[in-house]
Amino acid sequence: MQARSKPLLPSRANAIPEVAAEAISTARKERGSDVLNRLREMAISYELKPGERLSEIELAKRLGVSRTPVREALTRLVTDGFLEPASRGFVRRSLDVQETLDLYEARLTIERECLRLAFERATPEQITEARAFLRSSQAVPANAPVRELVELDEAFHLRIAAMAANTELKRLLENINQRIRFVRWVSMESVGRESTQDQHQQLIDALADGRVEQAQRCLSDHITMRREQVVEAIKRGLARIYLPDVSTITERH
Repeated sequence: MQARSKPLLPSRANAIPEVAAEAISTARKERGSDVLNRLREMAISYELKPGERLSEIELAKRLGVSRTPVREALTRLVTDGFLEPASRGFVRRSLDVQETLDLYEARLTIERECLRLAFERATPEQITEARAFLRSSQAVPANAPVRELVELDEAFHLRIAAMAANTELKRLLENINQRIRFVRWVSMESVGRESTQDQHQQLIDALADGRVEQAQRCLSDHITMRREQVVEAIKRGLARIYLPDVSTITERH
């Protein structure tokens, strides 16, 4: 009876290139993620100005990377709603009143559904944790950097979204939050910090007590932006972007 041949093991010489290739692949993914995050932040803050035509070559030099991760990141930012494809590259989308109103309307619709599901699916532990987060948020002074205040507000609402236990709804909300964040930075300066925190408290209390209609009404009052408010926020935002003698949010905070 013929003896079975032993399976060939990869030689050490072959194993080393495989390990090296895996390391290179991991490094490329991390570099691509870093480039995407940096360009997304530049888009959110309008460091990439409205209507600005973007050059892959210039951005690659600026970030110290090759053009490939820049091109991939720009393509992703088109999908995410920050950029538009142009004949030769990409353009930063404009600060548009109707688009901003549409985004706020979409945010409200998503958050209403998240809240509805939260009434069905939220655990006592999640509600307790949200209350604890709210207490720590309320302790942050009103003169804290606007970026921090908006981040705290987003984090509270994402906790409600997490209670809905629907990953896709939460993902959509996160994308909309990013796209309206600049307007919210501008708007937060004219919105009373105390009023925002009171609305959060009313919302979590209504959720904990099972008062569905009151919670939905509170959510609508908290999120809805009227056209005149959006127009004013965009005017102030454009002044921050284009007037060098006006302190920008990034410089101030």
